[in-house]
This record gives sequence, C-alpha cells and structure tokens, in this order.
Amino acid sequence: MSRTAPKILIVDDNDLMRTLLRGILRGEDYEIVGEAKNGLLAVDAVQRYLPDIVCLDVMMPEMDGLEALQAIKEFRPETMVVMITGSPSKENVEESIQGGAAGFIIKPFNAAKVLDTLGRLWQSRPGAAAVQ
Repeated sequence: MSRTAPKILIVDDNDLMRTLLRGILRGEDYEIVGEAKNGLLAVDAVQRYLPDIVCLDVMMPEMDGLEALQAIKEFRPETMVVMITGSPSKENVEESIQGGAAGFIIKPFNAAKVLDTLGRLWQSRPGAAAVQ
C-alpha cells in the first residue's frame, strides 16, 4: 500500500456485502479504516476516521444512505461518496447527485466494477495529478 492510499469506509446493513467489499479491496491500494451497518453509524465513523471515500448503501435502517450522504457532506465535504444500490431509481440517482455523491455502484457488482469506479474517482480528485 502506498503512502497516498485512500482511506475507505464501507457502509452497508448487509454483513455479506461488507465482507464482499472488504475482500475486493484487500490487497489493493486502499486502506479500509472502518465499517458501519447503518447511516447513523456511518456519520459517526466519518467523524472518527476521516475517510477519503465512503462506499455507502442507499437502503438501510436507522438512517438511509441519502440522509447519511447529506450529513457526511455537511461534516466533511471533501469526502467522496460512492452510492451502492440494488435499485437505481431515477429519483435516487438525482437525489444522490444533488446531495454530492461522486459515483454509483449497482448491485450485483463484481470486483472489476468496484475497483474501476474507486480508481477513477480517486484519480479525478482535486490535486491528484500533483500527488502522483
């Protein structure tokens, strides 16, 4: 892992999905700083771990992904949020974009899709060219 490896927070209410994402990212150039199973815990984890990227499920109990997105962006606007959803409705996509989501991963997904999405996102961040 390089010194500039992005710090990732994984948020999904499904234990299997979190395990799958963790497995995909393990051994790649990412540092998983934490996991959360709902939006409330996600907001708390963002405040604690200050991740560069949050992989955020849309449909969760307690606080859904769209509400969590808003809270995350209010607290830490520089955090890039990738929404993960199994039902990408036009309304969810529009609300996510308006809320500041940087990308989407549609379930079911594979490792190549996750790594491609996160890689492109990380390379497109402000100042990325200067860091490399």
